[in-house]
Order: sequence, then C-alpha cells, then structure tokens
Amino acid sequence: MSKKNNLLVAASGTGGHIFPALAVSKEVEEEWNIHWLGARQRLDVNFIPEKYNLITLKIKTPRKNIFLFYQYIEILISTFQIISILKEKKINLVFTTGGYISAPTIVASKLLRIPIIIHESNLIPGMVTKYFGFLCNYVLLGFKKTNSYLRNCRTIFTGTPLRHQFYKSNPLPEWVPKGKGPLLIVMGGSQGAQAINQIIYDSLDFLMKKNFRIVHIIGECNQHNFNLKNFKNYVQKKFTNEIASLIQNCDLVISRSGAGTINELIETEKPSILIPFPYSKNNHQEKNALILAESGGSVLMNQNKISKEVFEETLERIFRKKTKNGKKYYEILDLMKKNMEKHNKIKSKIEIKKIFNYF
Repeated sequence: MSKKNNLLVAASGTGGHIFPALAVSKEVEEEWNIHWLGARQRLDVNFIPEKYNLITLKIKTPRKNIFLFYQYIEILISTFQIISILKEKKINLVFTTGGYISAPTIVASKLLRIPIIIHESNLIPGMVTKYFGFLCNYVLLGFKKTNSYLRNCRTIFTGTPLRHQFYKSNPLPEWVPKGKGPLLIVMGGSQGAQAINQIIYDSLDFLMKKNFRIVHIIGECNQHNFNLKNFKNYVQKKFTNEIASLIQNCDLVISRSGAGTINELIETEKPSILIPFPYSKNNHQEKNALILAESGGSVLMNQNKISKEVFEETLERIFRKKTKNGKKYYEILDLMKKNMEKHNKIKSKIEIKKIFNYF
C-alpha cells in the first residue's frame, strides 16, 4: 500500500507518553508519512527515530508557583505554531498520548477540522484527556475502568501498546550477574526514582548476603558514589534498551507503577513490588498499582512509609523457601506468578491499527 496520508504524532516528556506512541508509529508507518511533535530538552531527542521527522517546540511542564497561570497561557499560545505545522505538513490525522504538548495540538487540530485520536494509558485519566478528550474523535483506553471517568468522550478499550521486543522471547543480556540467586530488576521509570534507588543502596549488604542478583536502572541523575566492585552480584546502569529481556528473565521487578510498567508486567506475567510515585497527578500511579496488587500479583508499598526494615522483611517473605515432594520452591513468589497469569492480554497495536483504518 502506498503512503498517501500524513500523520502527526504528538508525544513528549516521559517514556509513558513516548513508548506507546512509538509502538503505534511502528505499526502504521507503512501506510502513513509520520511527523513527530515533541518538546525541547525532554527525552524526545533520544528516542524518536530520524525517519519520524521530529519537530520540537519550546514547551515546559507547568510548575506550581505564582506564574502557573501564565505557564498555561504560554502552552495554549503554542497552538498557533502547531496550526502552521499542521498546514505545512498537510496533516490528515493526529495521534497523541497525553502530556502538555497534547492540549494545544488537540485545539489546533480541532480548529482545522483534522481528526484526532488520543490514547490514555493510566487508569485515572490525565488532565489533557479529562478536559480535552471530548474534542477528539476517539479516546483509546489502556484500562476498561477508565471509561467511567470520561462520560462525554467516544471511548474504545484497546489496551496499551508496548515496544515490539515485549512481544517476542529475548535472551538474558550477557552483562547480567551470573549465578543461581534470584534475579531482581529495579527501575524507576524513564526518569529514575531517587526514593527507590535509596532503599536499594541502604539494603545492598542485605541483598548481597541473601545472594540476590540485582540489575539496577537508576536513571540519569541518580548516581551513587560507592565502589561497585564490592558488590559482584550488583550491576548499575543509567539506562538500557534491553528492559524487555530483563523483565522476561527475572524473578521479581521492583518499580514505580506508571501505566507502561503495569502493562509490561501483565504481558510478561512477572510478580513485582510496586512503589508508586506519591505526587503523581490524581494519585494515578497508586491506582495503577492496585490493579496488580488486588489480584495478588504485586506487593504495593507506600514510599512515605517504607523503611529498610520493611523492605527487607518483604523480600524475605516473598523468597522464603518451602519444601514439597523433596523439592524446594518459593511459595509466595510462585503464587504471585499464578495470579499474574490471570490478567487478560489484548493485542493493542492491532486494535489501534484497525481504528487508524477508519481515516
């Protein structure tokens, strides 16, 4: 099929916005000429392939201060820039995944009568979806329950698309610590998580004593100044593109609970300890985490109440061995795995591609 339509993808800021948009773009790139709208000084430059023609605007995430109102005005003013881009690139369809770049993009597209699709990956819809979703032709949902928060929108449950490597089997990277001890993957989302990093640093002696193997994704700004050579079963990285193979082959994930992570855990059927970011808008990370915690596939821990002692006791309980028919096994970990298998999987990319075919 020859490319005859021009698609603008508006996704910026965090992996939670960028990765689903990348997954969709890869699925439809044969039928659409893709242009990508992002923001300067964000993760966009690192992740968006050159073939998607990245255009960046000077849009900053609003900060809570006396200038907050003017920051929102500044974002809306960028609507006029986006109108020019839509006209210049002769855009036929807009796809966005939320975030502050989405609001002016939706307004600009509506003024030009260009169809708009927005994907909401969180259980509790973000501000843009909540207030601008009714302007979109379709609001695609990562979770069915989100529909109850969006009464005035035309919603379709599609699930959240993941990076392509999550849909195939991947071997464990060679650089992962070798051995027979349980493998823990620790990560804080695309920007890292200082609180999670600190609890790992505080518990490293315990983790090494218990023979855990640790892969710790710390993010860009969370380096710790200790001698890593003293911890042979511990590997620290700022970032890795091999996260799918790590999750697929580990025993337990310790993480924030962004919507992308929740769906990655469902796809890989991996048990987890989830530590939601306590200051996420509408407390959406805790709501996301409850999806897995209520099924028994995850242990939910409050960042403001967690301590070294509680964290270590939780790991000891999950990895306490029992014996059955002469064989040792982890009773609680195995139960968590079985509970993760109960979650329904949906072929999100295929479902979303069907919707693109309407246009």
